[in-house]
Amino acid sequence: MKARQLGFLLAMLVLLQAAPAFSAAGFVPGFEDLPLAPGLEAVPDSGVSFDSAAGRIVEAYAAGRVAQDAVAAFYAETLPQLGWTADTATRYWREGEELLLEFNRKDGVVTVRFALSPR
Repeated sequence: MKARQLGFLLAMLVLLQAAPAFSAAGFVPGFEDLPLAPGLEAVPDSGVSFDSAAGRIVEAYAAGRVAQDAVAAFYAETLPQLGWTADTATRYWREGEELLLEFNRKDGVVTVRFALSPR
């Protein structure tokens, strides 16, 4: 095995061990690399995803009985590790795309809208 391949495999193992919440919680539907924050579950049949001439557009929802601050803190810590740069606490960008997180709280349930669009 080449040193480069071995280095890649070791880096992947470290990431998997350092972020068990990623694999345990799953991912936001329509996003291949956006983990669900602990306590959130995807809202079935609530999202859309398509490619446009300008880039991809994805909208998905997740909800749970969690503190909004905890969810926001999870993404503030996690998204930069995945290459996203924060414009604000709820707006991130990466490689020509913008990701918005919108929070709504009702009856003790926090719903998060994830909206990805070309930047």
